[in-house]
Amino acid sequence: MIVELSSFRHDVILRREQEYLTFSKAAVLMGCSRQYIYKLVSQGKLKASRISSRMAIIRRADIEAMLEGNPYNKVVFGNRPKAAITKRHQKETAHVADEPLTYLSGEEVMSIYKVKQMWLYTTAKRNRIPMCRIAGKNYYSKSHVEECLGLTADTSAITEWLTTDEVLGEFGMKAAAIRANAYRHSIPTRKEHGITYYSKPHLAELRQTDVMADERYCTVDEVSEKYGLSKANIHHITKVHGIEKKKVGVRNLLLRADVERAMAERAAKGL
Repeated sequence: MIVELSSFRHDVILRREQEYLTFSKAAVLMGCSRQYIYKLVSQGKLKASRISSRMAIIRRADIEAMLEGNPYNKVVFGNRPKAAITKRHQKETAHVADEPLTYLSGEEVMSIYKVKQMWLYTTAKRNRIPMCRIAGKNYYSKSHVEECLGLTADTSAITEWLTTDEVLGEFGMKAAAIRANAYRHSIPTRKEHGITYYSKPHLAELRQTDVMADERYCTVDEVSEKYGLSKANIHHITKVHGIEKKKVGVRNLLLRADVERAMAERAAKGL
């Protein structure tokens, strides 16, 4: 029995002093699976040398170098920054990237900004708001939450706000289009008790209501109804005859004088 124990200790000492290890022995040494060793090698994180078609070895020194080059960093408060909400935001905030973020708990966000819990969770995930977790509570970056709410813009001068239904009635925009335009064009918004309000002046500027009301322009639908043409034909005529057009939202407005000129030229040719 004493001889067996001595032999076992001798084998352990040899393993500890062994410079070159197979993948299986490296896995035992690191306390992981052999598949994970293969993964480290394939990712280039750990060096290995092939000595035959069926055998590869790893130096113990390379394992120690890999571990020394990747020390454990504990995640602490405010130390989990994620990607910026948009590329535009990333450029705008590049000069303050090193400044510490101010965090609010989920309860504080809901209380201060009058938002619901589901909105907070889905918005944080969709926009990748920097957050951290302490003592079982989620904390969110104050500046990023305010940007999602449109509060980073100066809203003190905005006196007219519209709900989603009011925007639909005023500008003919559906809920999905409102959200997309608000996000894409940074339209200031505010949220109170689960209801989102959008800046009317910014929406009016985006929709160019003055152009929509300008009698010098007509819509494609109006041209189609008046001359009995399909939208594809109108698009072709606009391109061939050089008709001036303006894009307002998803609508194309055509200069009425150019349309009448083009139609007169077509009539003269018997088209």
